[in-house]
Amino acid sequence: MKVSARALFPLWLFALLALAAPSTAAEGQPVRYASGSETVEGYLVTPAGAGPFPALVVIHEWWGLNDQVKEEARRLAAEGYVALAVDLYRGRVAKDADEAHELSRGLPEDRARRDLLAAFSYLAGRQDVGRNGIGSIGWCMGGGYSLALALAEPRLAASVIYYGRLVSDEASLDKVHAPVLGLFGEDDRGIPVASVRAFEGTMKKLGKPVEIHIYPGAGHAFANPTRPSYREAAAQDAWAKTLGFLERELKKK
Repeated sequence: MKVSARALFPLWLFALLALAAPSTAAEGQPVRYASGSETVEGYLVTPAGAGPFPALVVIHEWWGLNDQVKEEARRLAAEGYVALAVDLYRGRVAKDADEAHELSRGLPEDRARRDLLAAFSYLAGRQDVGRNGIGSIGWCMGGGYSLALALAEPRLAASVIYYGRLVSDEASLDKVHAPVLGLFGEDDRGIPVASVRAFEGTMKKLGKPVEIHIYPGAGHAFANPTRPSYREAAAQDAWAKTLGFLERELKKK
């Protein structure tokens, strides 16, 4: 079928306008920074503009720093946060659950904690970051490390924990200065509700700001859209609560 030039003109015009329009999608880039005597790499995404902006240390699941976690960093940057996704596995990404289990078990906790503190320091040293508005967010293994960073860094301004490993002893949690948002699935066999309630109870006993949400019918990794355990309604509600929490705790700084 022959198509006239006049019929094609609107398509050409649309394409030209699309190319000319400014992109609203945040783009990321690899960055390198010191962690003790080593140099490590992360994935940094910055909002448009000069800042200063609030910032987040973004901590991956046991799979490693994969495309899904990078997308989470881009989503957070689109909301106005400088997002640094750390790479605790130093370049390795698991292809399956067996490899993820191996990588997570082989990760030295002291090195991971040092890398997280280094990520915080890197963000605090950037000109586009407000130094009083740096938080952390993590999923699965990264959720546990989001709490670990709150235990280790008194300047952390907020900690978001998606179904991460918890502690509940008073001596440890007394070190937490950041408000905490915890998001968990009622059917999570790895992070049982009883342990979540114990954590919440100790935090409240110590007078620490804590907000906990447990989703019925959701299990572990309910917020990861690449996994069979994904639950859309719970994930969307958790994301809305995450953005509201970060707005209150970081953007007010």
